[in-house]
Amino acid sequence: MTAIAVTIAGSDSGGGAGIQADLKTFAALGVYGASVLAALTAQNTIGVSAIHDVPAEFVGAQIDAVFADLEVDAVKIGMLSQGAVIEAVAAGLVRWKQTNVVLDPVMVATSGDRLLAPEAIDVLKRVLIPRALVITPNLPEAAALLDAPVASNETEMRLQAERLLTLGPRAVLIKGGHGDGAESADLLVTATSEARFTAERIHTDNSHGTGCTLSSAIAAGLAKGLPLADAVGAAKTYVSAAIAAADRLAIGVGRGPVHHFHAWW
Repeated sequence: MTAIAVTIAGSDSGGGAGIQADLKTFAALGVYGASVLAALTAQNTIGVSAIHDVPAEFVGAQIDAVFADLEVDAVKIGMLSQGAVIEAVAAGLVRWKQTNVVLDPVMVATSGDRLLAPEAIDVLKRVLIPRALVITPNLPEAAALLDAPVASNETEMRLQAERLLTLGPRAVLIKGGHGDGAESADLLVTATSEARFTAERIHTDNSHGTGCTLSSAIAAGLAKGLPLADAVGAAKTYVSAAIAAADRLAIGVGRGPVHHFHAWW
């Protein structure tokens, strides 16, 4: 059987994040990728200049078209900027009985541009987070979901992950990439276990799309049948290598993308 993953997210016209990064990641990791566009962005390495939301009804139509035909093994969810779209995606997951769901609660782009309407955060927490196998917030996103200060150490990260579990996901991967120190540590927390994933912190300005890439890499691992912890470990290794190779690319004049095809180019 061919491993298939679907990304439900926004488009990045600059190619470094969003749907484009997800499909590149799926391809790089040997998984067939399908997509459901939830929003269009006018975006490059400098920032986001405009967002065009796809109507919720059309998002639902895309979901039905993809899942009616393809034997989907995992779903990655990224940028969903409006409450109505979040509701449509949650309804689609229920309709098609999808449980292998990786939810990246994208709120702000690497450039600092807001991608999620403030009033949609409550909808995300109420209808979509409870349907996720794992959510993958970075430190600012975790703080925003909890209306709390940004965690400054691993103890605070762990406590915030435990609080996020009460929203209903089966696991929380809280990412330490925005932290300090020689290594970047991510914590995978469930109701009964905890795992720590570390990598050397790489100093580069070309980090656009790291969150999208990590979550889609986890979905790719799940699509290939890996247990969650193994999928997270493999994804961390892949993303770290993509960041380390990012400076081999010369893309744009702002924050460039990670190198999704570092193993081939």
